[in-house]
Parts: sequence; structure tokens; C-alpha cells
Amino acid sequence: MSNLQSDILTGTMFVIGLVGFISGEFIISSTLFASATLVSTVNANRKSI
Repeated sequence: MSNLQSDILTGTMFVIGLVGFISGEFIISSTLFASATLVSTVNANRKSI
């Protein structure tokens, strides 16, 4: 996955999680925030190797 695709995926998950948090869907938003963090961390570690 290219850097642009990864950034778009992470940003989209974060925005959807934020909208879910505002609307009261706390479980879904927590899952989306966690997955956005995981994708970001994996990509950062992959670039450093």
C-alpha cells in the first residue's frame, strides 16, 4: 500500500470514528480509533526497517 493510500485510509477511519463518537456510537468509534492507530503504527514501523 502506498503512502497516499495509507494516509487516506488512516484519515478516513479517524474521521468516521470521530463522527461515531459524536453520534454516541462509542464502541464503533473506539474500534475505529484503535484500528487507525494500529495501521499508522504498522506503517511507521515498516518504513523504519
